[in-house]
Amino acid sequence: QVQLVQSGGGLVQPGGSLRLSCAAPGFTLANYAVGWFRQAPGKEREGVSCINSSDGSTLYADSVKGRFTISRDNAKNTVYLQMNSLKPEDTGVYYCAAHPDHCYPGSYRYDVWGQGTQVTVSS
Repeated sequence: QVQLVQSGGGLVQPGGSLRLSCAAPGFTLANYAVGWFRQAPGKEREGVSCINSSDGSTLYADSVKGRFTISRDNAKNTVYLQMNSLKPEDTGVYYCAAHPDHCYPGSYRYDVWGQGTQVTVSS
């Protein structure tokens, strides 16, 4: 399996927006569930969102529900995470990961990962 390629991180003020991208150069991402995870220094990695491959259903952590939206563009073989109304507590390194079956609540079941991208929300 090839790794995933991420883009779209950066520094943004509270209340601002960013869109993260996750692309798969070597396989068809539409056939995989794709999850987004984040990790702050000294903190546990936590699940943020996930989109299933079978029915397109989506999952969100309570902390981001209503502010983040996960979606697919199969023509671009890419999954996106649109992040609106960003808060300082959203700061961390964001990773995407793919699984051939479905969205799992824990990150340990995901074998294919992106390189990570820094998201910093600060004034």
